[in-house]
Formats: sequence, structure tokens, C-alpha cells
Amino acid sequence: MPLKNSLILLLTATIWGIAFVAQSEGGEAVGPLTFNATRNIIGSLVLIPVILLLNKINPQSNSADFTESDRQPMASSGSNPFSRNKTLIAGGIICGICLCLASNFQQFGIQYTSVGKAGFLTACYIIIVPILGLFMKKKCSPFIWVAVVMALIGLYLLCITDGFSIGKGDFLVLICAFLFSLHILVIDYFSPKTDGVKMSCIQFLVCGILTAIPAIILEHPNLSSFSGAWGATLYAGVMSCGVAYTLQIVGQKNMNPTVASLILSLESCISVLAGWIILGQKLSTREIIGCVVMFGAIVLAQLPQKETASEK
Repeated sequence: MPLKNSLILLLTATIWGIAFVAQSEGGEAVGPLTFNATRNIIGSLVLIPVILLLNKINPQSNSADFTESDRQPMASSGSNPFSRNKTLIAGGIICGICLCLASNFQQFGIQYTSVGKAGFLTACYIIIVPILGLFMKKKCSPFIWVAVVMALIGLYLLCITDGFSIGKGDFLVLICAFLFSLHILVIDYFSPKTDGVKMSCIQFLVCGILTAIPAIILEHPNLSSFSGAWGATLYAGVMSCGVAYTLQIVGQKNMNPTVASLILSLESCISVLAGWIILGQKLSTREIIGCVVMFGAIVLAQLPQKETASEK
């Protein structure tokens, strides 16, 4: 497994972990639907100049992140740009629908449950991804399954400090975890076939439009409501959406989706560490153990991948 992909996904998890506070504050200030719609539309707009710049740097290619091996089969088959654009649009729309559903279930769930529970339940996609992957013939080694169990234990120690029960908010976030699992698998399918940056731009636009419709009807947004939430909204839009979700698509390319989900689940650890470093919130012994177990799971998950690559 390329170290580059792992580092890209680690950076993604870092941005998401720090953005959790922005997501919570922004949703309370302007409403969950309005906040999600705005951040996704901002994410889409941010990527437009990036796409134009990449096209200017490499005008001969419709895909800035294709490798030569990706292009050769297309060239031999007549290099059908219509087919490639069709795949790009389909991938962007499907990813956008999954992202829209997942992020909105999460945003509403956070209103009815604690941040710790929300973090743990959202990260449960690390067990849902490999289970769903079995139906898509995505096999995992025993080491990865052990890593998944370790990560769940680590997340529990890190996030659940006041007992565990399933309430309304918990149920909504569990649905969110299932939808994020689908999002990861959809990206795994489309990212090797098309331009990750363009697909990311389309997914944000689709998600933003789909969320804006009920936001306008139910929350009646206006500019004055953003007066105290522009910082959180811009961070969530530019960094969490525009940068991080695009890095996720690029980083997941040709990578085992279960291992990718394990690395992305470090978002929960990083959010706690960010609170410790930035806000001065102290970590308990239990939380420190949870972080150590989580990082151990990530290391274990990558060892068999390297061995498999060396055997080929």
C-alpha cells in the first residue's frame, strides 16, 4: 500500500477532527440544513479554480490525477471522452447523494446526543465497510479484521465515558455511519475511473443543492443568521469539504476501503487531541489508552498490505 495514500487520508482525518467543533457551532447558529447546504456549496466553488488551474497545467488530459497506466487502456479503445465524462458525472451524483444523506443524518443526530457518542457511532463505519465489502468481493486479511476490532475498542474507550444507551440521536448517527460506509465504497469504485477533483466538485454541488431545498422550506435562512458563524462555515466549507473530501477521493484511489476507513476513523482521536492541544482540555488515562489502541490498529492494518505487495 503506498505510504502516500495513507498520509493523504491521515491529513483528511486531521482536518475532519478539527472541523468537528466548527460543525457543531455552525449547525447551532444557522440550522443543520442551512449549514450543510452552505458548506457544501462553498466546497464546490472552492474547487472550480483548482480544476481550472489543473487543466491549464495539463491541458492534454481530462483527468489531472490519472496515471499513464490509467490512460493506456482508454487510448487503445479509442479514448472515448463521452464515456469518461459519463462516469465522472455518475460518480459525482451518486457520491453527492450519499454525502447529503450521511452528513444530514449526522448533523441532526448531534443535536440529540453527546459529542463523544456521536464520534464513536459515526466511526462505526470501520466495521460496516468490511461487512458491506464482502458483498462486493472486497476480501480482508485476518489482520485487518483484528485491527477493526481493536479500533472499535479504542473508539469506545476514547468516546464513551458515561455509559452506553441507544436514544433518538444515537439511532440517527448510526444511520449516518451506514451511509458514510456506502460513501466510502462508492468512492472506492469510482475514484480509479475518473478525476478525483472534478468528481469531488460535483458531489459537493449535488449535496449542497439537495440540502438547500429543504433548508429554504424549513429553516428560512438569511445572511444575518451567519453573522456569528462565518468562521465555522468557511472552515467547514473550504477545509472540511473542499480540501478534505477531495483528499479522501484522491487518497482512496487503489486502496483497500477497509484500511482507508480505519485511517479516516482517526478523526475521533484527532478531535480529542485537538481539544487537548488547542483548547487545553486534558486527556484522561482512559482516553489516552483509547488513542494508543486506535493508532495500534492502524499500524496493524497496514502490515499485511505491505507483505501482500512484496509477494506479487
